[in-house]
Amino acid sequence: WWPLAAAGALAVGAEVAEWFQIATPYLPAALALATVLFAGLGVYRKGWIAVRNGNLNINALMSIAVTGAMLIGQWPEAAMVMVLFALAERIEAASLDRARNAVRGLMAMAPEQATVRQADGSWQPVDARQVPLGAMVRLRPGERVALDGRVLKGQSALDQAPITGESVPVDKSVGDSLFAGSINQSGELEYEVTAPADESTLARIIHAVEAAQGSRAPTQRFVDQFARIYTPVVFAIALAVAVIPPLFMGEAWLAWIYKALVLLVIACPCALVISTPVTIVSGLAAAARRGILIKGGVYLEQGRQLSWLALDKTGTLTHGKPAQTDMALLVDDAPEARAIAASIAARSDHPVSLAVARAAETDGVARFEVQDFAALPGQGVRGTVNGVAYCLGNHRLIHDLGACSPALEARLEAIERQGKTIVLLAAMDSAVPRALILFGVADTVRETSRQAIEQLHELGVKTLMLSGDNPHTAQTIGELVGIDEVRGNQLPQDKADAIAALTDQAHTHAGRVGMVGDGINDAPALARADIGFAMGAAGTDTAIETADVALMDDDLRKIPAFVRLSRQTSTILKQNITLALGIKAVFLVLTVMGMGTMWMAVFADMGASLLVVFNGLRLTRKAV
Repeated sequence: WWPLAAAGALAVGAEVAEWFQIATPYLPAALALATVLFAGLGVYRKGWIAVRNGNLNINALMSIAVTGAMLIGQWPEAAMVMVLFALAERIEAASLDRARNAVRGLMAMAPEQATVRQADGSWQPVDARQVPLGAMVRLRPGERVALDGRVLKGQSALDQAPITGESVPVDKSVGDSLFAGSINQSGELEYEVTAPADESTLARIIHAVEAAQGSRAPTQRFVDQFARIYTPVVFAIALAVAVIPPLFMGEAWLAWIYKALVLLVIACPCALVISTPVTIVSGLAAAARRGILIKGGVYLEQGRQLSWLALDKTGTLTHGKPAQTDMALLVDDAPEARAIAASIAARSDHPVSLAVARAAETDGVARFEVQDFAALPGQGVRGTVNGVAYCLGNHRLIHDLGACSPALEARLEAIERQGKTIVLLAAMDSAVPRALILFGVADTVRETSRQAIEQLHELGVKTLMLSGDNPHTAQTIGELVGIDEVRGNQLPQDKADAIAALTDQAHTHAGRVGMVGDGINDAPALARADIGFAMGAAGTDTAIETADVALMDDDLRKIPAFVRLSRQTSTILKQNITLALGIKAVFLVLTVMGMGTMWMAVFADMGASLLVVFNGLRLTRKAV
């Protein structure tokens, strides 16, 4: 800052010397040149690079304007213009850094050291970047988690707000995941490191948001294209103002050159160009702090146009941890049917299958070795036990296999009307597959699901449930949370087709379609939607890498918060563009009327720049 302060003092000296006619014009000229040396060399250097590359940016225009002012003898004004420009540039840079640091500051939440157990059993502080996978780390109350890990010993509550945006501490015990940057509230924990420092959930959030900052939003692309055309046009107009009146109308050269220089400074599109990136970066930072990871400005802008939101059921509207409620053997000659079903279910990662496996394990049911295991997306799984092929899946799978009799259909329908999901085991040991055993599984609806759907409806967003479950269960859950439209028996391709049709319909009315999912089965639909939302992305590499918007916890209320943030961002973008162009227009009129000065030009340009920067930064503080 000291060269800028020195330049300011010299500029004031030039003004005083000019005012009191002290050694004019030599002293004001000398002080002005000294001012430019202290405050303007960087501007001239950047301006020369821009001109050499055929780019008339703010530095080029300011260099031309200050040089022109000195050539026509306006020394004090040239000096003060350069100081004010340099000062505004410094403030503007600091403001932009504040927006970027709102995201980068997250990284400081992970401590640099971790207490690691050594080979001799002692505990020593180690640089977090040097801690290997599988190392044992101790976490005391009040400490921050240094690295992602899995709890091996102890029980405590952790504040995960920096990662997931959750407002209340989350209980952790043996087997639970820990995220770097979380704060241990009470008990002591020992955990195993599951990811190196540069691959932690926190690090991936930072990388994703920084990549999003590098991508340009639609408004930003438009403004950049506008500026590339606007600036040369303004330069040509300024040149015409400087030359035409003196050549063809007999006007004074110095007066019209001065007006042209003022016009150059006023018309520079600096405020317009900077108005969009600072707003977008602030929006991305505000979202990340609330546990909403947005993968680019394009999605932040599109969120305001969301007209339809499709949602998966299991793990999205419900907790995704269903429990077995019913079980019935359908044939007398298959006493091992439950053990076979549990053995196959244990190989699956679907919550409904895992519910069957957990219930069998609790009851002490033995398991068989499973061969040729394979997933049947949207329907179930299959595997071979003791040389016999079996299919374990939903009502639709068993129906498609031809193993459903009218009596069984009626029985299944009665269970499904209770809002339960049916799982059946079918043996493929004959020409017609046989249904051996059925299970009823019930999931519980998240407390936040109904609130989220209500908030979406208040925002004018319609909702659609796309579930692989049977229509009766899907309808029951849909009515419970207030979904507008429910579709059951949806295979992955069915979900993708539904999103495609909905997207075509929404685009005719300038709307956008979102899809919320949490599993591989939802991937085709997530990819087809305008905005794909991944549930529970904390700790999940795939979700953070592939989703357009990742919700770092399982709270659906973050989607209406995202829509509100998008609308706030759009409003501020419009305000900034209006401010940038409106202020320019007012001072251009004053210049044409002969009332504009170089001082006014700098205040018009840099004042507008600072206004749009500070207006954009409001997003980092706004609650959504």
